[in-house]
Amino acid sequence: MSESVKKVVLAYSGGLDTSIILKWLQDTYGCEVITFTADIGQGEEVEPARAKAQALGVERIFIEDLREEFARDYVFPMFRANALYEGEYLLGTSIARPLIAKRLVEIAEETGADAISHGATGKGNDQVRFELGAYALKPDIRVIAPWREWDLNSREKLLAYAERHGIPIEQKRGSRSPYSMDANLLHISYEGGILEDPWQEPEESMWRWTTAPEQAPGDPTYIELEYRKGDIVAVDGESMTPAGVMETLNRIGGENGIGRADIVENRYVGMKSRGCYETPAGTIMLKAHRAIESITLDREVAHLKDELMPRYATLIYNGYWWSPERKMLQEMIDASQSTVNGTVRLKLYKGNVVVAGRKSDSDSLFDTTIATFEDDAGAYDQQDAEGFIKLNALRLRIAARLRQRR
Repeated sequence: MSESVKKVVLAYSGGLDTSIILKWLQDTYGCEVITFTADIGQGEEVEPARAKAQALGVERIFIEDLREEFARDYVFPMFRANALYEGEYLLGTSIARPLIAKRLVEIAEETGADAISHGATGKGNDQVRFELGAYALKPDIRVIAPWREWDLNSREKLLAYAERHGIPIEQKRGSRSPYSMDANLLHISYEGGILEDPWQEPEESMWRWTTAPEQAPGDPTYIELEYRKGDIVAVDGESMTPAGVMETLNRIGGENGIGRADIVENRYVGMKSRGCYETPAGTIMLKAHRAIESITLDREVAHLKDELMPRYATLIYNGYWWSPERKMLQEMIDASQSTVNGTVRLKLYKGNVVVAGRKSDSDSLFDTTIATFEDDAGAYDQQDAEGFIKLNALRLRIAARLRQRR
C-alpha cells in the first residue's frame, strides 16, 4: 500500500481529526503530505493551520481565501434555481464540497501528487461529494479515505492516537462542543449530541449565528436587494460582491433571528440524519429571488423551473455538481435569468422574512392595466373567458356524460 503513494494532498482544517489523519497518512503510507486549507467563510481564522501542519513536518502548505469564488461560482448559481432539498435544506454543506474537490485536484496536479485525502466518515454524504467531484475532474486520481481504512473508530481511540504521537489537543474534553459542526458563508450546521434524538429540542446555547426570534428586535428591519440577471448586486443601494452580499445578509438576518432550521433528511448513503442549520443569508436570498422572479418570469418558465428544482437540488445534495446533467440544467436556469432584474424590499421581523414590495422598471410582466379590478379600458375582454373555460372543460363534460349514461 505504501509503495504506490509517494505524495498526497490532504484537505486540512487544522483540527484534531485532520491532524490525526495527517500523521496517519505519513505513518501508514510513508508519503509526503501536502495540506490544503480553504477559507470559504467559516468565520474562524485559518492561518493557525499553517503552524499546526509545520509542527507535523509538512513542508508544502496551501491556505487559500476562496470566499468570493465560493459565493460567485457556486452559491449564486444555485440560488438562481431556488434550490431546496426535501423542501427545507438550503444545501449549505453540499455546495461547498465541489469547490474543495476542485482545488484538491488542481493542487495535486500542480505538485505532482498521485493521491488526495479527506476526513469525511464512511457514514456521511461528504465522502461521496468529495470523491464524485474529484473523479469527474481527474478520473485517474487516487482517493485515500482514512475513515474507511483505519481502526480509529471512536473518539477515545482518536485521542489516544493523538497523545501517542504528540498531536496537540486544544480543548479539554469537558469544554468541547458536543456537536459536529460545519460552517461557510452560506450556513453553519450542527449534528450529533442530543440532536441524535429527533424528539429532543436543540439547546438555545447551541446556536452561534442567530439571535433567538423571541429575543430579536421589537421593530422590523427593512432592506432592499437589487437584482441583475438573477443575482443580488446591491444591498440598500450599496454595490457589493457576492461574498459581501452574503456577509451582510448573514449579519442582518442573524440579528433578526432569521435562518434557523431543524431537519431530518435522507442521506444519499441510505440513512436518515437529523441536523440543525443556521442559514440567515440563504433564507433571505431564497425569499427575495422568488419575489423578483414572480414579476419577471413567464408563467410556464417559472413553473418549469419549479418542476426541475427538486432534481437540481438532489444532484447537488448527492455530489453531482460536476455532472453533465447538472451543467445542462444550469445553462437552462441561467438563460431564464436574463430578465430577472429589479428590486425587492423585505421586512425582517423575529425570524420572519416578509416580502414588502418588488419592482422591475425594465422587465416586469405585471401589467396593471390588465390586472386591475377597476375599469381596464378594454385591455382585457372578460367575455373571452367563456370560450376558454368551455374548451378546457370539454374532457370533463365528456367524462360526466359517459358516467350519466352508465
